[in-house]
Amino acid sequence: MITIENYKDTVKGINFSQLPVTFWKGHDFVQKSSENYSNWDAYHKNETIKRVMDAYFAKLDEHLQKHPIKGKTTIALVEHSEPERKAETKTPVQRKTPIHKAVQPESHDDDMDYSFVERIPEEIRFMKRYISMNGKKKTKEDLLRFINALHRAIIEKKVRKSSPYSKQIEYMQDKLVKTYNAMTKALTVEIGEKTILEFKSLIMQEKVMPSVNLIKRYINLNGKYNVKDKAKLLMDAMQRASKLKKVTKTDKYAKLLDTMFANLNAYVKNKSQKILSIQQTELNGLNGVLGCACEVNGLEGIEEVNAIEETANPVNEIPGVMSSMDFRNVQFKTLGFVGKYRKLIGDPSKGFSVMVYGKPKMGKSFLCVDFAGYLARNHGNVLYVAKEEGLDMTLQDKLKAKDVAHPNLFVAEEIPSDLTPYDFIFFDSVNKLGLSTGDLETLRSNYPSKSFIYIFQTTKEGNFRGANEFQHDVDVVIQVPEKGLAVQNGRFNQGGEMRIFEELEYREAA
Repeated sequence: MITIENYKDTVKGINFSQLPVTFWKGHDFVQKSSENYSNWDAYHKNETIKRVMDAYFAKLDEHLQKHPIKGKTTIALVEHSEPERKAETKTPVQRKTPIHKAVQPESHDDDMDYSFVERIPEEIRFMKRYISMNGKKKTKEDLLRFINALHRAIIEKKVRKSSPYSKQIEYMQDKLVKTYNAMTKALTVEIGEKTILEFKSLIMQEKVMPSVNLIKRYINLNGKYNVKDKAKLLMDAMQRASKLKKVTKTDKYAKLLDTMFANLNAYVKNKSQKILSIQQTELNGLNGVLGCACEVNGLEGIEEVNAIEETANPVNEIPGVMSSMDFRNVQFKTLGFVGKYRKLIGDPSKGFSVMVYGKPKMGKSFLCVDFAGYLARNHGNVLYVAKEEGLDMTLQDKLKAKDVAHPNLFVAEEIPSDLTPYDFIFFDSVNKLGLSTGDLETLRSNYPSKSFIYIFQTTKEGNFRGANEFQHDVDVVIQVPEKGLAVQNGRFNQGGEMRIFEELEYREAA
């Protein structure tokens, strides 16, 4: 039986490019999960990873019993066989020159030659995406997304005619367009075995530098809540990479990794810091290392980056200096509040922030639950983080009393690591969640298009608990000074008021 103890020795003589795609993907998964056989912690600590690996080991073991290895093999690039290929391409494909110059010497691992690069070329990414469709059912819309992504990369000159992979790009484009034009319904994609082998051989020729992989993991933690366990794992990975000489002092990013390690260490040791914050100047520099932000998100990152750029600028672009007469006529984009919340708050723009505070049993949580329901019904996805009371019957009663349950309204006890799916986020309460002014500032800078509503506990005197900076850093301050009354001061509507329970029969307030 194949196990983690004997896997490396077992596969030394196997040419995975000549096996079905399932085995190639399984082998790649094992290598990545075990950090090239140097660390099996993921296998021991993660049940899902262990289950996947064990299933792969069993299938590979069964395959090898039926097809024993007759001797060591080397990966040979193959010729094309599809009828659409030109006649001259029937000679063996030569190894392509990498688009990006290798920054470390070529390395050898399990008889495979590859170069370390800072970024995998776009062409290689499209080849991966192309062969991954083999055997899968795809709709006409699926193929159109692929074609559009390919065309966009060509227009943006991320893929050029001078590319050493231009023939592969032209082949994929031709096959995709012809298939798309002939499709009338969803179909199962079938890609020729020789094309798969050729593409896999090219894919395996380049690997991302270990130091760059560590940098990407570091960037992915930026602005995330409560990721100290992940920060510790990343620190361990950095130390292992240094110990195993995967990253040496001669690496061009060695000093940068030292700085990252120090930042992670400070974050892990600081008990009051809930969110890892990377300074914007540092973050810009790290993204420069990766070449573009789409590296982090994979092949379809282009669409995601465009969406992020659009939502990060919720109002019209305004030059640094302009005439006051022109500025007077600028049309700012607002959310379009109506009814009682327009009377209370006004009509805010995207990415607004609100502070709500009041003594217990006065109605501030009822107000916020009702406000969350209004936003979910009319303006987008809402997350209500109920740390104060938790997901219990009290919160359920408030949802029922205000009749605000809605498909766009989500509830949680803790802040999820990724707030991207939500347009409005409620923290009930900031004090219970242990968030500092720095934490809130980090969240707002990392999610500029999101709106945050902060609920605060109060002192016996009725003042909110926390530093004055909390009040200064928000657009709207809502106080509940007496039972059922909300009063507001803010930039959108000074002096607004609202009766919280006006639509309810009397019941005990929050």
